[in-house]
Amino acid sequence: MARKAKQKMRTLQYLLDFGSITNYEAFEDLGITRVSARICELRKEGYPIVSISETRLNRYGETTRYTRYRMAS
Repeated sequence: MARKAKQKMRTLQYLLDFGSITNYEAFEDLGITRVSARICELRKEGYPIVSISETRLNRYGETTRYTRYRMAS
């Protein structure tokens, strides 16, 4: 199985197991650096994945934004 296909399936399984995924989680837990590309592929296959913009403070006290991907209910 090609690398992209494996990453896509790991991303899908992560969503099913944990309910959501962020870029940071994808990198730390799965070694995937372009999770948004895998999400795009999954959406094209018909998976109902929504994007949620979240904010939090970084270690310097600055506000940062990131995207959390979640299966639509």
